[in-house]
Order: sequence, then structure tokens, then C-alpha cells
Amino acid sequence: MFKNKAFFIALAIAQVVILQMPSKSSAESLKLKVHPTVRNANESICPKEVVVSQKVRPNVQAAYILDGTAQLRWLADQFKIVASNEFSVVWGAKLQPKYQNCHAAAGLSSADRGGLQQHSFLRMQFTEGNVYLILDMTAMYDPNGYMPTILKQEVKDGNPIWSWGGTD
Repeated sequence: MFKNKAFFIALAIAQVVILQMPSKSSAESLKLKVHPTVRNANESICPKEVVVSQKVRPNVQAAYILDGTAQLRWLADQFKIVASNEFSVVWGAKLQPKYQNCHAAAGLSSADRGGLQQHSFLRMQFTEGNVYLILDMTAMYDPNGYMPTILKQEVKDGNPIWSWGGTD
């Protein structure tokens, strides 16, 4: 049928491999699972999870950088930076009326954690009618043993945005 059947088989395999390769420029959705506190026993409404986005930049000069954004206007009013230092940044906002009585905390969730607690560099706190998104580099380290650095911490259109990175 085809003159060079092996060529077409190799071409088909190459196309499948390329389509299955993850794109470093595509954004990854990070899910923070919300866990109500005992204080939330009155069954106040809390979200089940919060999803933020993070994108890996192409590596440059033995370093990596990740850019993140949290589109959270469905959850809270406009965020502002309420605290920051070289280790972490905290954005805060007043919760939307639906979630005003929520008392909970959230951290990164992953299906492959096998029930083990692991460090979550992104966390949230829901308390006293407010929500706080925390980006924290404490206890994190890059392949060379250095703590990653927070490179950008801002608010754009009322939503938290950030960049952090390290050496590789």
C-alpha cells in the first residue's frame, strides 16, 4: 500500500509522543482543598476547593521561574497585600456574603499524596469574614539547596499575582 511503511509508522509514533509531551508554557491548575475548622460546626457555607493557576517560564541561565495568578472575585472582594517578607506574602480580602461565616483552611491537594501531609507552598485561611492567600517559601528548597525566592507579589484587577523561582 505505502512504499515506505516503516517511515509512516515512525511518523505516527513521533506524532503521538509529541502530543503527549507536557507543554512548559501551559498553565497548570493548582487545587487547594478547603477543610472547615471545628468552629465551622454550624455548617456555614465554605467552598470545597479553590483553584489557582501557575505557569512555568522557559528555563534561563540555570534558573526556573513560575508565574501564578488567583482569579478569586467569585470568592472575595478585591485583594490587597497585607504582609510580606523574604519568605512569604499574604494577600487578604473580605469574603463574599455567601461565605462570610466560613471558618476553614486550605492547602494544595494532590491525588498522588497517598494520604500523607506534605508542604503546601500555597495556603488559605478563612476567618472572621476574610480570606487570606499565603505564598510561603519556608521549608522549600531548590535542587542546589537554596530557598526559592519570591520575585513578584502584586494585585492585578483585584486578584493576587506572583512569581517565584530558584536555581536548577
